[in-house]
Amino acid sequence: MLRIEKESEGCVTRLLLSGRIQSDRIAYIRSAMNDSSAHKILDLSEVTLVDVAAVRFLISCEKEGIELVECPPYVHEWMLRECAEGVELGSSNAT
Repeated sequence: MLRIEKESEGCVTRLLLSGRIQSDRIAYIRSAMNDSSAHKILDLSEVTLVDVAAVRFLISCEKEGIELVECPPYVHEWMLRECAEGVELGSSNAT
């Protein structure tokens, strides 16, 4: 189960995510972020579990300029591994 609490102040939107982030909830998170705020923050301090689709979603959020705060260490490590594997796969295809 995933709970999303949204706080908007001026040009900043902060989403506090609590519980499990799974692939079937990514659309809900994207929808909650859909506003005109210039700066978006995902607070992951209360996230307990993620799946691979959620990790890839979080990587794409960072690439889009969305700030991730209080990311659990295991999620951060998984994100780093996914990025490293993507670079390795991309470089092996070039040869």
